[in-house]
Parts: sequence; C-alpha cells; structure tokens
Amino acid sequence: MSSLPDAQDAVDPGRRAALITTGVVGGAGALAAAAPFVASFTPSERAKAAGAPVEVDLSGIAPGAMKTVEWRGKPVWILRRTPEMIAAVKKTSDRVADPESKRTAYPTPAYARNELRSIKPEYLIAIGICTHLGCSPVGPLAAGSNPTLGDDLGFLCPCHGSTFDLAGRVFANKPAPDNLEVPPHKYLSDMRVLVGDDSKA
Repeated sequence: MSSLPDAQDAVDPGRRAALITTGVVGGAGALAAAAPFVASFTPSERAKAAGAPVEVDLSGIAPGAMKTVEWRGKPVWILRRTPEMIAAVKKTSDRVADPESKRTAYPTPAYARNELRSIKPEYLIAIGICTHLGCSPVGPLAAGSNPTLGDDLGFLCPCHGSTFDLAGRVFANKPAPDNLEVPPHKYLSDMRVLVGDDSKA
C-alpha cells in the first residue's frame, strides 16, 4: 500500500511562489479598486468647505457699503448701516409683513428677532435670496431711486417685484412670503464675524 505524498510535497516551490504572488497582486488590485468607492462615502474637501463657517473681516466695509460672501453656495450680505439707514428701518416697521420676524418658513435666530434683525444695529447679515422663488434681489437702493420702493430705502427683487427694507423684512402685499433669511452667525471680535456658526464658545 503506497502512501500519499504530503500536501507540501505536492506543490513545487516555483508554483507556490507564483500562487502567493498572484494572491498578493490580486489583493492589492482589489484594494485599489475599492479605495475610490469607499472614498465616495466621505464628503470631498470642496463639499466640506462649502458647508464650513466663513470668517469675515468687517474692517474694510465702509458705512453704507455692503460686502457679499459665500456660505453653503448662497450669497450672504453684510451691510454696514449708517445712522440714517437705521432710522429708515424704524420708519418701515408698520408697513412690513412680519415686523418681528415671527414667521417660521425661514426661522430667524432668536438674537436677530428684533426690529433691526441683527446682533449689532450697525450690521445686517442676511442671505441675499428672495424667499419667493429664489431670485437675487438688488440693492441697497436709495430712496427715490426705484418706483417700486418709492421713498423707502431697501432691496428690490426684479423678478416679481418683492421689496425688502434694510433689515431684510419684506414689505406687505408682496409675492415673497417671508423676510430674507438670517444665517447663524456670531461675532468673534468687534471686527470679525463667523457666518454659519452661532454655537457658544
């Protein structure tokens, strides 16, 4: 009765090396093919940056001027209001649709639920997208510069005629159903604001 050879003796060394090499190369190939697939589950750097808070230096914004920054793909207006602009807002409170920002379609943060819709009276920080159909309003426009606004200072959406005061509040009887959205934000110092984050430090 003849004995069977050991399994180790059945495969010659050259063939064993070829099998090991094939297995290693195949495994590496499988990992390389899987890496992009696995990476697709994590957001790209661009996507992360698009949703990340934006720090803005306010020192270069002159009184009466407005700066626009991008946050989450949306234009964010930062308007440095003059005393005259602040006074103009106070004159429109009885003619806007939601003077205290109580509507909930675009909830206003508690710290901006006031007449000027801001933390600091001097600065309006709002998303420059009309709440009607997503058009981009123009402004700030001076009093008498546009017949739709008349003697008011504010913003005009040229698409359907919605008008907003310099606190981003929509005037009554306009197509836009809500005030301009106020994004979460907080001041890091007198001249630096973080848009997109209002968490406590």
